[in-house]
Amino acid sequence: MKLTCAINPASAARMTNAPLARLRAPAFASAFVSTLALTAPALAQEDAVAEGQEDTPEIVVTGEGLEPALSNIVYSTVTIERDAITSSGSGRIEEVLANVAGFQQFRRSDSRSSNPSAQGATLRSLGGNATSRALVLLDGVPVSDPFFGYIPFNAIAPEAIGRVRVTRGGGSGPFGAGALAGTIELESAGPAMLEPVAASLLANDRGETEAGAVVTQPLGGGFGQVTGRWDRGQGFFTTPAGQRVPASARAGFDSWSLGLRAVAPIDPDTELQARVTLFDDNRTLRFAGADSSSEGQDASLRLVHRGEWALDAIAYVQSRNFSNEVISSSRFVRVLDQRNTPSSGIGGKLELRPPIAEGHDLRIGADYRRATGELQEEAYSAFTTQLRERRRAGGTNSNLGIFIEDDWEIGPLVVTGGLRADHTRIEDGFFRARDAGGQLVSETIAPDRSDWTLSWRAGASFYASRRLDLRAAAYTGLRLPTLNELYRPFVVFPVVTQANAALKNERLEGFEIGLGWQPVDAVVITLTAFDNEVENAIANVTVAPNLRQRQNLPAIEARGLEGALAARFGSVSLDASLAWTDAQIAGEGASLSLDGNRPPQTPELAVSATLAWEPREGVRLSATARHVGPQFEDDQENDRLPSATTFDLFAQMPLAGPISLTARVENLFDETIVTRNAGGAIDLGAPQTFWLGLRIGL
Repeated sequence: MKLTCAINPASAARMTNAPLARLRAPAFASAFVSTLALTAPALAQEDAVAEGQEDTPEIVVTGEGLEPALSNIVYSTVTIERDAITSSGSGRIEEVLANVAGFQQFRRSDSRSSNPSAQGATLRSLGGNATSRALVLLDGVPVSDPFFGYIPFNAIAPEAIGRVRVTRGGGSGPFGAGALAGTIELESAGPAMLEPVAASLLANDRGETEAGAVVTQPLGGGFGQVTGRWDRGQGFFTTPAGQRVPASARAGFDSWSLGLRAVAPIDPDTELQARVTLFDDNRTLRFAGADSSSEGQDASLRLVHRGEWALDAIAYVQSRNFSNEVISSSRFVRVLDQRNTPSSGIGGKLELRPPIAEGHDLRIGADYRRATGELQEEAYSAFTTQLRERRRAGGTNSNLGIFIEDDWEIGPLVVTGGLRADHTRIEDGFFRARDAGGQLVSETIAPDRSDWTLSWRAGASFYASRRLDLRAAAYTGLRLPTLNELYRPFVVFPVVTQANAALKNERLEGFEIGLGWQPVDAVVITLTAFDNEVENAIANVTVAPNLRQRQNLPAIEARGLEGALAARFGSVSLDASLAWTDAQIAGEGASLSLDGNRPPQTPELAVSATLAWEPREGVRLSATARHVGPQFEDDQENDRLPSATTFDLFAQMPLAGPISLTARVENLFDETIVTRNAGGAIDLGAPQTFWLGLRIGL
């Protein structure tokens, strides 16, 4: 991998050879076509130049947003470059993100062998349930599911990503509510990074296949891009051999995604970007018939103006659905059919950067997100297989944020500060259960509620010497409970987890200090010490044997150290990342019995290191070692998941022209990775897997 860490641009300029530097398809398609139509003036402009009628300035579109703000150097920010994104052992974006120590999903499984609703992303050991506490953005647009809050990693093709910026901590700032543990910004690759046609086709030793392609072509003064990916396979047995029964099944998967993107110039300083994404994902977990599916259709429009009054305006819409069948682990029959969970999300952001004074980078704006969804499921008797209950649940959450932030560069010092006000609404919430005859069994009508919350963040970075930067920051943040946490109960048989319509918003308070040190030109070391606390942290709390409920804990406290090393010696590079976190549940009240316990699914130590060799153009050999410390499955600390150390390999060699031979190895030494332990019932992560295939233009 290649990780870089943002540092003071003033110091970067002084470092010689420094490695661091500052709805549905038809409706969506209409927005995409509108952007394509804007290429016509650019085509006419080109024709005019060719005929000598007009000498117009060259217009260059990038498909990117505005330049990152100076505040990035104040907070703990890490950047993953494209060569690392396209050379992971598994070929999946979640593994690329795992190269930043401290990143985690709820479970250790990737998006081939986990339940989609468990794919929440978080940082700094601030997990504890399956919802994302980190805000994940693709070209400025949130990608989390409107109902569950999980990240559809299977819909993100690594070959189409140009850069990833991970900010751990930092509060919400101008990114929007939800950046409680940090922000993960994915930026699409444009024509400057991509060949006109880039594609890959690989197969592994289990007969599974992975195919992807990105076609990028000029359209007038802009460009159009089509991205496709298809992964399918029989999967592996997540159940250990000693626990398998006739009903045990492999973790089969079949997923595809299709993305259409167009970027068109409006004038020399302004461009319009449009995106449409469709995806479908089907998986089988643990038992035959335990099938889940998720699908989505997303669209967005983005207007970027890079003039004196810089502007970034985004509007987006999401249409998602999820289904899941639960199989009894004792009788191996269907006990729950979560057959339909339609949801939708709409939102947008407007950010203005006015020129107020020399050395200032001011950002003013607002953002909005509204999520609506409804659960539709049927519960069946494990003994008679007859219908017991029909359940419906859902509601609407919305958030309107107003923000202002200023970065002020004073010689070797950068000072940043910002305020954010969020108006949150939780409304129309309900849960209703009827028996097989239609009689009402239970009903909850949640009262509508709203609130205003003020958040802030501030910090400074000081260029102490030619090779040393010092920084410090403090911040607060906000996250709403998801519709899933508020209204949807779920079962991982035999454990039932109840929803809780009375959940409060989560609040973060934290601070950090750090440094960036470049002892020699080829080596950069960064270190951050942090102390973060999430008040009203939402967790799955044990209330009885085989029964849990989502509750607000008084707090989760997380203190720790984050470190990174980036070294470049000719064609050889070493990138390493470490996160050590002392996290615990703190406070008194209903969860007094949990006081001092470590939050579930949160390891104390995570380490990742990649050694790469690129002797010439098109050749890359790399090895990645990753260690994740032990963690607990549950809040009572009864079930322990042992530590796991894995090694991945990647090799790419040119064959002829743009065609390369690619080989990958996941989990080289076949380490046993325990991803779930429910009273001794074990699930396992990916075993040793060999991949071989061809790439074109990658």
